[in-house]
Amino acid sequence: MQQIHYFLVLCQELSFTRAARRCGVAQPSLTTAIGALERDLGGALFHRKPAIALTGLGHRVLPYLDEIVRSADCAREVARTLTPRPDADRSAREAANSSEHPSN
Repeated sequence: MQQIHYFLVLCQELSFTRAARRCGVAQPSLTTAIGALERDLGGALFHRKPAIALTGLGHRVLPYLDEIVRSADCAREVARTLTPRPDADRSAREAANSSEHPSN
């Protein structure tokens, strides 16, 4: 997922340096991740010279990778609603215990 996130940010920034800064990583780490994604997908996603621009493959996969991120966000939201939070459980138990055992 991180590679896809980096790809989408690089699509917006069209600069490895700015994209890395925005993602909070070192530029070589972002470059390595984009290279790995390109190997996984079987081709270059960006033209590097004279300026950063999407290749034909980059344009073709962009909507699919964007959809993957949106779907993952939805899945996380569903999981959050279905998975009890430890803090909420503890607060509920403490409230129940205090009503069962009043301090007075």
